Amino acid sequence: MAFTQLLSIVALATAASAAVTKRVTCPGGGVTANEACCVLFPILEDIQANLFENECGDNAHEALRLTFHDAIGISKTNSSFGDGADGSFVLFGDIETQFPANGGTDEIVALEKRFIAAHPGISTADFIQFAGAVGITNCPGAPKLEFLLGRKDGTRPAPDGTVPLPFDPITKILARMDDGGSFTPAEVVALISAHSVGASDNVDPTIPRTPFDSTPNRFDTQFFVETQLRGTLFPGSGPNEGEVQSPLRGEIRLQSDHDFARDSRTACFWQANANQQNHMTSTFAAAMAKLNILGQDASTLVDCSDVIPTPPSFTAAATFPAGLSNADIEQACATSAFPTLGTDPGLATSVAPVPVGSM
Repeated sequence: MAFTQLLSIVALATAASAAVTKRVTCPGGGVTANEACCVLFPILEDIQANLFENECGDNAHEALRLTFHDAIGISKTNSSFGDGADGSFVLFGDIETQFPANGGTDEIVALEKRFIAAHPGISTADFIQFAGAVGITNCPGAPKLEFLLGRKDGTRPAPDGTVPLPFDPITKILARMDDGGSFTPAEVVALISAHSVGASDNVDPTIPRTPFDSTPNRFDTQFFVETQLRGTLFPGSGPNEGEVQSPLRGEIRLQSDHDFARDSRTACFWQANANQQNHMTSTFAAAMAKLNILGQDASTLVDCSDVIPTPPSFTAAATFPAGLSNADIEQACATSAFPTLGTDPGLATSVAPVPVGSM
C-alpha cells in the first residue's frame, strides 16, 4: 500500500513538473513559456534585422539609452514628475526630446516610432524596453536582460529635470536617482555600465558619436578602467560643459563619469567593476530589472525574458591602452588598490567614432 502511494506521489510530482516546464510553440516557430509572449517574435526578427542590423552599433546604443530616459521620468515625492516606464518619451517625443538632458534622442525616437506603428500588438512602453533589451544582445559580454510584457502607456509627458545632466554634481544625481527609483549609489554605478557601449553626440557637437571607452562595440569593463585614468586631452573642441579631459584621442569623458569614479560615496563601487566582467553584468542586469518596471504594477506583467536572445560571451581580461599603466591611474577607492592589469602593445590608442546606422 505504501509503495502504491509512493508511486502515486512520484507520478503527481512528475506531472506537476511537466506542467511547469511545458512550453508553447508560436506561429513562426518561436518557443516560449507563455503564449502571451508569442507577439514578440515577429518584432524581435524585425528590429534585429532592420533597426539594429544584428550589430552593437549606434542604434543599439541609443535604444538602450532610451530605456533609461523613459523610465526615470517618475518621482516618489512629486506626482507631477511622470509615470516611469510608460512610453511617454516616444508618445510625447516632440516634448521630451527637447529637454537639455535628452539631446540626441530625437533620431532613435523617430526610428522606433516606425517600428511601433508596424507592430501594434504591444504598448509603446513595452516596445521601448523590449528594443533596449534586444539591442544590447548584439554586444558581446552583455547580460541577458529581464523583459516583462504588459506595461500600460502613459497619458502625459514627463517634465524637464527627471534625467540628470552630465555636469550635475554627484549629490544632485544621487538624489534624483533615489527620488526616481530608490536607487542606491551602488545601483546608480551599475546603471552607468551602459556607457560601456555608449557614445556622445551633443556634449561636443563637433565630434558626434564619440565613444566613452575604446571598445564601444563590447559590453566590457574597459569603461571602468579608462575612466579611472588621468585625463590628458580633449578629443574635439573642448572643454565643453559636461566634459573633462580624457586619456585617449577619440574618447570623450563625461564630467559625471569622472566624478562618480572619484567620489568617496561611489569610487569603490566603480573600481569593483574594473576587470570584473561577471560583477559588472550581474549588477547591471539587476539594476535594469528595477528600472524598467518603474511606475508599473509588476504583478500584472508577464515574464517574456525567454524571448530575449542570449548575447555573445566575452571573457577576456581588461587591459590598459597602449602606452598606459597603473602609474596613470588616479586612485580613488580608499579601501583597496586598483587591480594590476596588462598593457596593450603598439602605438598610443586612438578611438574611432561609433558608425552611423544605415536607417
